[in-house]
Amino acid sequence: MPRANFENLRIYKLSENLADKIWNAVVGWDDFSKDTVGKQLVRAADSIGANISEGSGRGSAQDYRRFLRISRGSLYETLHWLRRAYVRKLLTAKETRELRSIIVELSPTLNAYLRSLSKSVIKQKSAVV
Repeated sequence: MPRANFENLRIYKLSENLADKIWNAVVGWDDFSKDTVGKQLVRAADSIGANISEGSGRGSAQDYRRFLRISRGSLYETLHWLRRAYVRKLLTAKETRELRSIIVELSPTLNAYLRSLSKSVIKQKSAVV
């Protein structure tokens, strides 16, 4: 099954954009906030793209799909930490809206990509039989 270079994938580009914007927001926080919520938020956001790229380098379609599902989990974890940052007044409403708008675009795109890979595998298995 041919796969796209992960750097050209829309989901990867969106994940990089999200991670970079989160980094830029967190870097200005005080030490306590960075050490608690900030590190968790940055790690979760960075993990989205890291799992997309790692999965693309795995040898099997099954591994790739597994890493994409892990990436989706990291996306939801990012959403959790965004909520915590907003409630704790570490992010403004505007910053939170901007970050959520990327998530609103990334989440269904990631799900659609995962579904398309699953359908491709099913078609391949059907052709073999």
